[in-house]
Amino acid sequence: MGVHIPFLTEPEVDYGAAVEMAPGLRRVVARNPGKFTYRGTGTYIVGRERVAIVDPGPDDAAHIAAVLAAVEGERVEALLVTHTHRDHSPASRAVADATGAPAYGFGPHPAADGDDGKNEERGDLAFVPDEPVVHGDVVEGPGWSFECLYTPGHISNHIAYRWQEASGVFTGDHVMGWSTTVIPPPDGNMTDYLASLRLLADAPDDRAYWPTHGPPVTEPHALVEALYAHRLDRERQIMDCLAPGPATIAQMVEVMYAEVAPELHEPAARSVLAHLIAMTADGRVGTDGPTGTDALYYRGTP
Repeated sequence: MGVHIPFLTEPEVDYGAAVEMAPGLRRVVARNPGKFTYRGTGTYIVGRERVAIVDPGPDDAAHIAAVLAAVEGERVEALLVTHTHRDHSPASRAVADATGAPAYGFGPHPAADGDDGKNEERGDLAFVPDEPVVHGDVVEGPGWSFECLYTPGHISNHIAYRWQEASGVFTGDHVMGWSTTVIPPPDGNMTDYLASLRLLADAPDDRAYWPTHGPPVTEPHALVEALYAHRLDRERQIMDCLAPGPATIAQMVEVMYAEVAPELHEPAARSVLAHLIAMTADGRVGTDGPTGTDALYYRGTP
């Protein structure tokens, strides 16, 4: 019996409309729904008159036009980018050109992630932040301020932004209410991801999460603790799969994800690989060669 995660659902959205999500917070959703983006990329607008935009979104003309229409007559002070997958950062260039606002982010797309099309979201190789940020930095504007939270795991340049006045966090792809997060090696790192989950879990004053995909999370600590327990349970399942003897990732995925749609088995295999990289590093699991999707894994060492 796996860990219960209190997943959330969201009805069909009004694409292109600026919808109020909370006092001082609007969201415009891009028409890029999919198995990894749910209803689409949610671009957030914080404040009134002098605003910040979180995750400008994909390089999609209709979405960019909708975001710019939503802030017409207002001054955009900052573009906050959580990470450099192509459904999050590319629109920052067009929005910056139109508004003059600087883009904030951890850094360019990581070289380790590559751009071979095998990941669920390809990289925005052109993004370079105007203002690089690290953990603990604060981005401030009139009436709003954001604490930068370095949250690697899904990707090594992931930053979440704590909106301090609202006691909530824009979690990007690090925590989503509708789904677990894929951790795709080589850049995706399960050890980092678990540590990043604990970073949020150990912040008791956060009252809401606003993921880039899916609905707001109004019970954030229950969700993040469930996600953390779920990852530990996946490690238990791996050890159970290896109890009878050595196995490949494909064999483990067939058992561990038996109730999951087959088209999701390939990204599931990459998350299992991320677990196995961590588990071989600490000696819980051994392998017949380099860690990878084709390796044979076994408990402990021979």
